[in-house]
Amino acid sequence: MRYLLRLLPVVVLAACSGGQKYAGIEGPRVLVNVDDKGAALKGYDAVAYFTDNKAVKGDSTWSSAYHGGIYHFASAEHKAMFDAEPMRYEPQFGGYCGYAASINKVSDIGPEWFEILDGRLVLQHNAKAWRLWHEDVAGNLVKADSNWPGLVEREGKPIQMASAPAAR
Repeated sequence: MRYLLRLLPVVVLAACSGGQKYAGIEGPRVLVNVDDKGAALKGYDAVAYFTDNKAVKGDSTWSSAYHGGIYHFASAEHKAMFDAEPMRYEPQFGGYCGYAASINKVSDIGPEWFEILDGRLVLQHNAKAWRLWHEDVAGNLVKADSNWPGLVEREGKPIQMASAPAAR
């Protein structure tokens, strides 16, 4: 029991840190589709998909980091909207192709192949993925949602942070 009580602060730190690594405890994995500069959505504005109903290229002048990606926006207003509610605008499946997730794979996206489903931004790779996704949108969404945790575990990277100071 005494051992568990001494371990409790480390476990609490790991849980409160979003699962980051503390004292040798590795946290959960993340899987976000980013380019070689860390830009999510190939630099397109996540908010514009919702407000303009189209793919709009963002500008690095207005950027925010969130869940392992850097999001660029077409305006300061869109950046402020994202910063206020990032989970609302964050793409599903880490910004990877929804159809690929439904068949338990990870695939890049074409930013113009998107739709908003029940308030969720879902992107596809290309016209073929769009067509296959739309053969059964509801069923494919269920499959993608079900497959996503396993894809993150298999393909994702662990969240890392420096270890906490050693216990005295």
